[in-house]
Amino acid sequence: MTFRLAAAGAAALALAVPAAVHAQGGYPTKPIRLIVAFPAGGSTDIIGRIVAQRLSQSLGQQVIVDNRGGAGGIVGTEIAARANPDGYTLTMGTTSTHVIAPAAYGIAKIKYDPIKDFDPITLVASTPYLLVVNPAVKANTLKEFVALVKSQPGKLNYASAGAGSTTHLAMEMLKHTAGMDIVHVPYNGNGPAGTATLGGQVQALFGSMPAVLPHAKSGKLRPLAVGTLKRSPALPDTPTVAESGYPGFEVSLWLGFFAPRHTPAPILNRLHSELVKIVLSPDMKEQLERNGAEPAHNASNIELQRLVRAEIDKYAKVLKAANIKLE
Repeated sequence: MTFRLAAAGAAALALAVPAAVHAQGGYPTKPIRLIVAFPAGGSTDIIGRIVAQRLSQSLGQQVIVDNRGGAGGIVGTEIAARANPDGYTLTMGTTSTHVIAPAAYGIAKIKYDPIKDFDPITLVASTPYLLVVNPAVKANTLKEFVALVKSQPGKLNYASAGAGSTTHLAMEMLKHTAGMDIVHVPYNGNGPAGTATLGGQVQALFGSMPAVLPHAKSGKLRPLAVGTLKRSPALPDTPTVAESGYPGFEVSLWLGFFAPRHTPAPILNRLHSELVKIVLSPDMKEQLERNGAEPAHNASNIELQRLVRAEIDKYAKVLKAANIKLE
């Protein structure tokens, strides 16, 4: 009996090992789709394309960015969650898609579970949020902007990348902290929100740095404050919200790679290894920082999963404390 069990186990192992070796050694044999759940021109798209280009080179297969914007990143993330778990569909998950949406709306409403429906791979970048205004707005500092809004309650507007996005939450947190009455106008992504602010259809945007940095540097938008506790090297002269009279205020965006749940472990390991090598390279660091982002990575997928869980809990408490209700 012992011999038969051992033989059966050996036979099963003999079948499993070649399959695993094939999955790791042969992968990838065709192009990979990277779903970005926001339109072109936003921070997730910008960072996604930078990393996808380098991943294409390291894997020897093209990584194609597929923009699937809508509902603050929910639409594209739902598509990614339902994709075939074969390693040929990945998604760029963010604080918006994997933390804010489930914390604000609940799993039942968004139709995906950021923990149960995805295999985390690694973070690749983090970026501050930058409060910018149209140059026609008569405010050169955050203090002046808050005073202006308070002098005209309900008259000024701000853009976001969509209801429930981190750009929405960032400004709602600032509204609550500063006691402002400013009207929310949601757009379908950071790109369209930035265009509306440039055109003067709205007065302000608390956008993620890569999307608004070029306009801030060119003078087409006026930067007032960054949302991180430390100033950004990309705009060293722009103070933080905390420095500007609201100590402890902090909001930022992280971006990471995820695969549909049940993607084979050898594929996940290969992707993790390649992505970590990419984000640790000096030229990638320089390229990300030039776009207002900083490289980030996780030693293991478990680290990223723990981050998602912790952030959901954190922002659920923030939403409740600030009485922010997203419909």
